[in-house]
Amino acid sequence: MMELTPTSVYLVVGLGNPGRDYKHNRHNIGFMILDRLAARFNESFGRWESRALVAMAKDQGVRLILAKPQTYMNDSGIAIGALARFYKVSLSNMIVAYDDVDLPFGTLRLRPSGGSAGQKGMQSIIERVGAEDFPRLRFGIGRPPGRMEAAAYVLQNFNKEEQAYLPQLLDRAVDAIMIYIHNGIERAMTLYNGPSIGDE
Repeated sequence: MMELTPTSVYLVVGLGNPGRDYKHNRHNIGFMILDRLAARFNESFGRWESRALVAMAKDQGVRLILAKPQTYMNDSGIAIGALARFYKVSLSNMIVAYDDVDLPFGTLRLRPSGGSAGQKGMQSIIERVGAEDFPRLRFGIGRPPGRMEAAAYVLQNFNKEEQAYLPQLLDRAVDAIMIYIHNGIERAMTLYNGPSIGDE
């Protein structure tokens, strides 16, 4: 059995809002990605830690701590800052998955660091961990139609056409996370940063 070290512990975060009413919203794509990742390892979010639902998994000697903050999006950093400190996870071993209205639907964009670009959940995490130097996975949900406000659009469910693509897009997002964990963020960026399925 391989001995786990701090470098083999990863914190994988998905952003969203807790509660049944928000479950299928575009803003909850981070939660959906985490659910898909947990299911790949036949795990579920049965633990409550630091105001987050948590699942644990191991893969090739790497320990995965999967976390879905239950504080509502804008206060996500409360849970994630506490978990990162408790498990002594280095920021380079933390990745946050969340929605992005500025990317076409289904497009993935990984980056090793950066600001929040106005995403309040990310801003909360940056403030709580005291740095911007951690990987993130943005999942494009597209721009709102017409004059609809982005704040209203992200709290709507995906439409039927989008829902038909979601399973394979969620799998692609999970694949990107696992490549990052086992091969590094640069490799994951090379393989998965690109157009949505509809443009391939």
